[in-house]
Amino acid sequence: MDCRATVGKSFARFLKKSLFFQIRFRQDLQNQTNVMAEQSASFKPTLGLFDGTMIVAGSMIGSGIFIVSADITRYTGSAGWLIAVWLITGFMTLTAALSYGELSGMFPKAGGQYVYLKEAYNPLMGFLYGWSFFAVIQTATIAAVGVAFSKFLAYLVPELGNNYLLKDLGFIKIHSGQLVAIAIICLLTYINSRGVKEGKLIQTLFTSAKLLALFGLIVFGFILVKDSYWAENWKTGFTAVQDLGEKDKVTGVLHPTGWVGIGGSALLGAIAAAMVGSIFSSDAWNNVTFIAGEMKNPKRNIGLSLFFGTLIVTIIYVCANLMYLNVMPINELAFPTDDRVAVAAANRIFPSFGTTLIALLIMVSTFGCNNGLILAGARVYYTMAKDGLFFKQTGELNKNSVPAVALWVQCVIASLWCLSGKYGDLLDMISFVVVLFYILTIAGIFILRKKRPDAERPYKAFGYPVLPVLYILMGLAFCLLLIIYKPEFTWPGLIIVLMGIPLYYFAVSRQKAIKQ
Repeated sequence: MDCRATVGKSFARFLKKSLFFQIRFRQDLQNQTNVMAEQSASFKPTLGLFDGTMIVAGSMIGSGIFIVSADITRYTGSAGWLIAVWLITGFMTLTAALSYGELSGMFPKAGGQYVYLKEAYNPLMGFLYGWSFFAVIQTATIAAVGVAFSKFLAYLVPELGNNYLLKDLGFIKIHSGQLVAIAIICLLTYINSRGVKEGKLIQTLFTSAKLLALFGLIVFGFILVKDSYWAENWKTGFTAVQDLGEKDKVTGVLHPTGWVGIGGSALLGAIAAAMVGSIFSSDAWNNVTFIAGEMKNPKRNIGLSLFFGTLIVTIIYVCANLMYLNVMPINELAFPTDDRVAVAAANRIFPSFGTTLIALLIMVSTFGCNNGLILAGARVYYTMAKDGLFFKQTGELNKNSVPAVALWVQCVIASLWCLSGKYGDLLDMISFVVVLFYILTIAGIFILRKKRPDAERPYKAFGYPVLPVLYILMGLAFCLLLIIYKPEFTWPGLIIVLMGIPLYYFAVSRQKAIKQ
C-alpha cells in the first residue's frame, strides 16, 4: 500500500514537472515568436553612405536638367543670368541640405521632413506636409517623371509616346505614353515591395550610369563640338531681357528686337519665374531623410549623404549649362524643339546619333529617379499611419520589411495623375509649396534649439545662424515674387495644402472614437 502511494506521488510529481516544462517551453516559444515578429516588423538598416548619396543624387536628377534651361533662358535672356539662376538654386539646395543634417541627426527615423515639422511645431503642421506630399508633391512628381520616360521612349518607338492616342473617352484621353508611365511606376513599385536591397541595387546602378553619362556629355561638349558659341553667348553677360511673348515662342524665333534690357523688380520677377524650373530640377534631395530607419548609422550617414549628393548634382547642373552655352547659340538654347535643350546640344556634339543618345540617357535618368522617389515616399505614409493620421494598413511592413501597402497606394495615386494629364500644371505649383515647407522646416531648427537645448545633435547646421537665415530670406523672396508675378503657380498649391486641415481633424476625431 505504501509502495503504491509512493509510486503515485512520484508519478504526480513527474506529471506536474512535465506540465510545468510544457508551459515554460510554450512561453519561451511564444516569446521567441514575438521577438521574431517584432524584428520582421521593423525596418532593416541595410543602406550605407554610398547608397544614401546615390538616393539623393538619383532622386534629384530626372528630366529637368535636359529641358528646363530653355524656359530659364527665355525668362532671363542672358548667359550670365542663366548660370546665376542655377548657382542661386544650388546654393539654396546645399544650404537647406546642410541645415537638414542637424534635424536628421536629432530624429534618425523614418518619415524625415514630416517628423521634423511635427516635432518643431505640432502634429497638424506635420500632417499638412504629409498630406501635400501624398496629394501632389511626391505622387505628381512620380507621374511627371514616368511620363518623361515615355516621352523620350517615343524617339525610339513612336507608338509608345504621349502623342499616340489609344482611346478618347470624352472626359479623358488615353495615350500610350501614359500607359507606359503607369507600367514603369507599377514595375518599380513591385521591385521595391520585394525589399530595400532590390530598390538599392536599381538606384545604385541607374544613378551611377546617368552620372557617368552626364559627365561624359559635358566633357565631349567642350572637346568634340565643331563650332563654339562661348564667346558670343557671354557677350550677353548679365543684360537680362523681357520674356518675348507667346507669339514668338510659337514661331521659335528669337527676334533681335526682343532683347530689351530689364532691371529692378522686373528682373527679380524674371529670376523668380525662371527658378521654378531649376528648383523643380533640384528637388527631392530630402528623400533620403524619409528612409532613416533603413540607414546604417543614420545620425552620421544621412547628413553626409545630403551634403555629398546635393554637391555632386549642383556641380553637374552648372557644368551642363556651361556646356549648353558652348555648343549652341543663345537663341537656339532659348527655343529648341519642344524645349529639348539636351537633344539640340547632343545633335551638335554627335550629329549622327545625338537624339538617340539623349533619349537613352533620359530614359536611364528618369527610371532611376522614379525608383528613388517611389522607394522613399512610402516611408512618409508609413510614419503617418503609425501616428494614426493615415490608412492603418500603410503602417504595416510585409515579410520583406518594407511598407508594401503604402507603396501600392502611392502607385495608384501616381497612376491616376498619369491619366489626368494635369501633372505638368501641378508641378508648377509644387515649387512654391515645396519651398514654403523647406522654409518652415529650416525655421524649425531655431525653434528646436530653444525647445530642446539639451537634445543630442551629432551635426549642427553649417553656418548657423547665418546660412539658415539666408535660406529663409531667399526662400521668402522667391515665394513672394511668385505670388506677385506668377499667382497661378501659388494659390492652387496653397489651396491643396489647406484642404489638409479638415482632413487632419477628421483623422484625429476618428482616432479618438476608435480608442473609446
